Amino acid sequence: MTDRTPAHRSRPAADHPDLSAKNPDWWRQSVVYQIYPRSFADADGDGLGDIRGITERLTHVAALGADAVWLSPFYPSELADGGYDVIDHRDVDPRLGTLDDFDAMVAEAHRLGLKVIVDIVPNHSSHQHPWFQEALRAGPGSAARARYVFRDGRGPRGDQPPTDWQSVFGGSAWQRVPDGQWYLHLFAPEQPDFDWRNEEVRADFRTTLRFWADRGVDGFRIDVAHGLVKDLDEPLRDIGDLGATGEAALAHLPPGSHPHWDRDDVHEIYRDWRKIFDAYSPPRTAVAEAWVPGPRRALYARPDELGQAFNFEYLEAPWDAERLRRVITDSLQVAQAAGASATWVLSNHDVVRHASRLMLPPDTDPDAWLLSGGRTPAVDERAGLRRARAATLLMLALPGSAYLYQGEELGLPEVADLPAEVLQDPVWEQTGHARKGRDGCRVPLPWTTTGPSYGFGPGGAWLPQPARFAAYSVQAQDGVEGSTLELYRSALRLRRKLLAGEELTWAEDTPEGVLAFTRSPGWRCVANLSGRPVALPPGEVLLSSAPLTGRTLEPDTTVWLA
Repeated sequence: MTDRTPAHRSRPAADHPDLSAKNPDWWRQSVVYQIYPRSFADADGDGLGDIRGITERLTHVAALGADAVWLSPFYPSELADGGYDVIDHRDVDPRLGTLDDFDAMVAEAHRLGLKVIVDIVPNHSSHQHPWFQEALRAGPGSAARARYVFRDGRGPRGDQPPTDWQSVFGGSAWQRVPDGQWYLHLFAPEQPDFDWRNEEVRADFRTTLRFWADRGVDGFRIDVAHGLVKDLDEPLRDIGDLGATGEAALAHLPPGSHPHWDRDDVHEIYRDWRKIFDAYSPPRTAVAEAWVPGPRRALYARPDELGQAFNFEYLEAPWDAERLRRVITDSLQVAQAAGASATWVLSNHDVVRHASRLMLPPDTDPDAWLLSGGRTPAVDERAGLRRARAATLLMLALPGSAYLYQGEELGLPEVADLPAEVLQDPVWEQTGHARKGRDGCRVPLPWTTTGPSYGFGPGGAWLPQPARFAAYSVQAQDGVEGSTLELYRSALRLRRKLLAGEELTWAEDTPEGVLAFTRSPGWRCVANLSGRPVALPPGEVLLSSAPLTGRTLEPDTTVWLA
């Protein structure tokens, strides 16, 4: 059973009020729609999504019922890491448009009642950034090199990396330059890390934050928020077998003591940034991308720091009622302890889309699955879509902010079978083809059922779209009762009407494998994660992720009840 209220195709500003004008805490229970600019919409036909394409398609996001858009990087970049290798943090990549195009996009978003959040990438720059090019020319011991992390190598000839630190993308985190020194890159070699002890670096990012806030940006997503500060005292420390990315190491080291992840000193930076955010009316918002355990994540979300932090425990949780209940309970407690609201996300530009991921057995290695082209194990797309819809309706009922990734409102699966010759994620090459990377969730969106790129743009698309994308397109689902797009529209519209406090009360008398909770002012969410039908509790059905048969709740189905 679905909400049959007609969907709004182009929501006017009066129907989608500017919540921040009334309430500076609009973000606490907002719905934020992530746009990966190069894959959203292409206005000029070069195969790459652009700012004008985003502007032309914002009515889709407004009609969906989102409160804000979050743009992944659109800055000048060589695209060595999908735009996260930034050449200029205060400009637009000319392939994507101009600053005037950006201003027009912000104006259109605000006209539609949408806030605008942009990605800030403070851990590193591109190796083509003017500062890094200056550092290469200036040589060892220069002030230009002090903005980055340069060190002499080990061994009698200095030909060994300064430490055993590993890149998140594979291989050593150190790259040697022609004069013999090495520079740190926790990601790709094209992404040298800044040294955040340097006051020039700190001042430049203060300028960057003000630059975008002055252009009307409402908030910031902070990339690698837990990685800015490193222990750079001599001698530098090796890590040993504590894990390449440091995430495993964080569980085995005293809090704040890892040499380059989640160090205590990083919070001084964000307390400084909060003063900038609060100087605007309404205050600018921020959310941390911090892959750290829950209690440590709460530190980034404190009111005098960023205010929110992404909740990756929820994204990584399997489709299991007991595990999800524990993660939800812990996440709400962590957020409450920080004075923040919880965040919920199922998909983003870095992970396998949840319409595919949630169907993988719990012990499946996603990298191995991608290497098999999605064949081992095989994923039933129809079953995956049913589970994804149920997971989404469960997520949208939770207290806090929900972050949606472009295309999930269409039910898009992962494109796991991209051929090797089209892959662009640096993970593919840096791991010696041991990991396929993240291109499968970044394939450009299908807007129409036909055309060279299914409406993405007048030309082709920078990554090939499978033929089955036609059936997932906006055109194929718009106005179609029961479609995934209409489910999202109905859910977001109804959610806005139902929201009140930020608490939930678990139901204790549920069958095994069923999650049920009540939200103020008295509406309920029931999700059947078991493999068998269960009786539907009493109450009026407001919305269901799948058709209902009588008072029976089938497996992989979520309902909202009054």
